[in-house]
Amino acid sequence: MAKLYFRYGAMNSGKSTALIQVAHNYTERGQRVLVVKPAIDTKSPVVLSRINVTRQVDVMLAQDAALREVVLSAGAPDCVLVDEAQFLTGTQVEDLFRLAVLDGIPVIAYGLRSDFRTRGFPGSLRLMELAHSIEELKTICRCGRKATLNARTVDGSFTQAGNQVAIDGEVGYESMCGTCYLRNVGTLG
Repeated sequence: MAKLYFRYGAMNSGKSTALIQVAHNYTERGQRVLVVKPAIDTKSPVVLSRINVTRQVDVMLAQDAALREVVLSAGAPDCVLVDEAQFLTGTQVEDLFRLAVLDGIPVIAYGLRSDFRTRGFPGSLRLMELAHSIEELKTICRCGRKATLNARTVDGSFTQAGNQVAIDGEVGYESMCGTCYLRNVGTLG
């Protein structure tokens, strides 16, 4: 039976790099993967890793798109890989679950668990509820401890202001442990 996997981690935990490696493994064995990325992520139509490895995205998914229909109309791939899965809607995550359970297509979704205010993203929350397998990808904080949270900066200062999604060059993000987050940001959102 195919499964829905959710692999999450703080910023810089290697989510995109892991997705690119999985895609390579499938294609190296002659299997077809479909790489999906929510169109709300306007940075690039490719999966970008921080170590400068990239992979072309097959589907830039609109916020209102029926994900299962999009995947099946693309010819039922051997695996679906989703980058930035936190930006999916709950309904789109349910479509991922249906792809695995009803259509027998393994789905691996990569994304953040929570935003810069420590609040869950809709896509991530639904993935936590439905995924057959949940795996944390780990990274470290500036102090050396395991980072689990993402802090937002504007002009070098930490902030909890702004929309949940901000991808432009005006903001920066840093992965932090809980202690450093509270010391630098001040409160939980």
